[in-house]
Amino acid sequence: MQREPIVVSDFTATTAVGRGREALLDALRTRRGALKPCEFAPPELAPFGRVHRLDTYIGEVEGLQDVALPEPLARYDCRNNRLAYLGLQQDGLPAQVQRLKDQYGAERVAVILGTSTAGLLQAEWAYHVRGGAGPLPASFDYAATLNGYSLASFVTALTGLAGPAYVISTACSSSAKVFATAARLMQANLADAALVGGVDSLCLTTLYGFGSLELLSRAPCKPYAPDRSGISIGEGAGFAILERESRAPRAVARLAGWGESSDAHHMSSPHPEGLGAQLAMRAALDRAGLRAHEIDYINLHGTATRSNDVAEGRAVAAIFGDAVPTSSTKAWFGHLLGAAGIAEAAVTLLALAEGFAPGTLNTEEKDPACPNRLLIGNVDLPLRYALTNSFGFGGSNCSLIFEAVAR
Repeated sequence: MQREPIVVSDFTATTAVGRGREALLDALRTRRGALKPCEFAPPELAPFGRVHRLDTYIGEVEGLQDVALPEPLARYDCRNNRLAYLGLQQDGLPAQVQRLKDQYGAERVAVILGTSTAGLLQAEWAYHVRGGAGPLPASFDYAATLNGYSLASFVTALTGLAGPAYVISTACSSSAKVFATAARLMQANLADAALVGGVDSLCLTTLYGFGSLELLSRAPCKPYAPDRSGISIGEGAGFAILERESRAPRAVARLAGWGESSDAHHMSSPHPEGLGAQLAMRAALDRAGLRAHEIDYINLHGTATRSNDVAEGRAVAAIFGDAVPTSSTKAWFGHLLGAAGIAEAAVTLLALAEGFAPGTLNTEEKDPACPNRLLIGNVDLPLRYALTNSFGFGGSNCSLIFEAVAR
């Protein structure tokens, strides 16, 4: 059945490279990465006198300790919601949210967000206060900080949007799946527009957890390089506005297609041939009505672990061969986990708008075990269709295809 195209009318991203689209574009163009040695000392844990130095690199958003939430929303205060608030102030997004309310009515605008950490750092603070015994402190507000829905609760309270609202938490595919979910709501006429996005913030659980799995790189991550040794964890917030094309005042790009799959191969390791990834990419192509050769660029999930890059490279090559240029952008700002999908969607949208494909930072040559075509340096080229991959622990996969809009 023919449905009216859904477009991205606006978007923003805040990561370690800076706040908003221009900072992200400048970092990509100048190949300025922002990973730094891990000395994580959030103000929440400062009273306990510990700086968490791990032998790895992280992508930390500067200045979060100085972000103040509006007084009526003080109960939501935690690192994750401060990051969400900071991200929502960029690129004129508050004015666009107000336009959505005026144009459609607040109850017709959905809020669909992705996260994996939510307010985990706030829970870690609460357990430090507890000191190993007794109850958690009375000031710890589980519903407004740690609960997964706290992100959507905060954003709806901040923006006044009153349509369907919920949070997707499927590890690293979380904030890619928000696009597909919002599109289905709009196609079912349950919403006329949607604010989608994702936020994930640094916390000890992810830093020490990935460390215990021996997945952290001791140097800035090197996706697809022969000597890659693991991920660099980052944090970030990104948002996009989806509308039907005929009612959007402008279009950055069309959401041409999406594909989702669950391969259930292993709790933390991908299928060695990337079968679940292949299913997601093929579904996205089918929904977009495209053939593989029509994709001009692929933003890889590209985590820089030994197994993930090979599996994704094989999956991409199985569908696209070695003709389509691909790259991973995680070496700029780190692996944002639940916010990876939205941040890399922002990269893909910038690539379409600017007519260039970013190379793979920190990587000088491609591992021959990965049969896909990998861009090392940036390349200027006209792009019409671009695909971005987000693959999570446990085999939760999502691929998105965006189409450039003629200007």
